[in-house]
Amino acid sequence: MKFNTMDTFITKGIRISVEPTYRQEQSSPKDSKFVFSYEIIIENRSSNVVQLMRRHWIIFDSIGSVHEVEGEGVVGAQPILRPGEKFKYQSWCPLNTEVGKMHGTFLMQRMDNEEEFRVHIPEFHLICPARMS
Repeated sequence: MKFNTMDTFITKGIRISVEPTYRQEQSSPKDSKFVFSYEIIIENRSSNVVQLMRRHWIIFDSIGSVHEVEGEGVVGAQPILRPGEKFKYQSWCPLNTEVGKMHGTFLMQRMDNEEEFRVHIPEFHLICPARMS
C-alpha cells in the first residue's frame, strides 16, 4: 500500500525524492514483522557530473530503537549522473513496530574536481495502514 506522498529534498542541485510503501504480503503483524519498501529518485539538477559514492541511513521505530546502515553505493551500484539525468532504485526496510521513520545522506563526488559533498535524504514515515485507521 502506497502512502501517496513523495518527500523531496534538494542539496547542491541534487534532488532526492522518496516514496514509501507498506508490504502487507511480506509482513506478519502477529509476529511483530512490518516490511516497507521505498523508491528513491536521485535527480542531478546541477551543472556538474556527479557520482553517488556511499549511503548512510538512520532508521527509527516507535519503541525508540535506532538502527544505522552505512555502505558503498546503493543496491550494488555507484551511479554517475550527468546534468539532467535521474537514477531510480527500490529497497526495503523491516521494522518490529507498526510505525517508524527513516532519513539519511548520500555521499556524492563531483567528477571534474573530486569534491565530495553530502546530499540529504528527506525524512519519511513508515506506517502500517491498520495504524492509520
